[in-house]
Amino acid sequence: MKELNQLELPEDLKYSKEHEWVREEGETVLIGITDFAQDQLGDIVFVELPEEGSAFSKGEEFSNLESVKAVSEVYMPVSGQIIKVNIELEDAPELVNNDPYAEGWLIEVKPEDPTEMNELLDKDGYLEMLKGEG
Repeated sequence: MKELNQLELPEDLKYSKEHEWVREEGETVLIGITDFAQDQLGDIVFVELPEEGSAFSKGEEFSNLESVKAVSEVYMPVSGQIIKVNIELEDAPELVNNDPYAEGWLIEVKPEDPTEMNELLDKDGYLEMLKGEG
């Protein structure tokens, strides 16, 4: 397990309390799980992704990640419609462990309400939350 000071938490992302990250890409957002989440899960062996075109509300479960330790749910940090899924993960779920912020992204979403982004944490807020859990 990594110490908090060893976690990779890019400054340009927003973070949810459920350990997802969000990167704004123009009118869409990329979503994945944080370095902390993948570290806690251990080696990810299977990623269940939703259908492109499906819509989810903020807080709704959209994916399951199966690791050697457990199955973990992944929740929508913002409401929206899924416009793309990372199909690379079907054959290479370990990409989530290797690089959760680039190759290991899960879905691309067109947000329903962009103001929901304001409810997410910045890097410092997310780190503070993690310290409270430790």
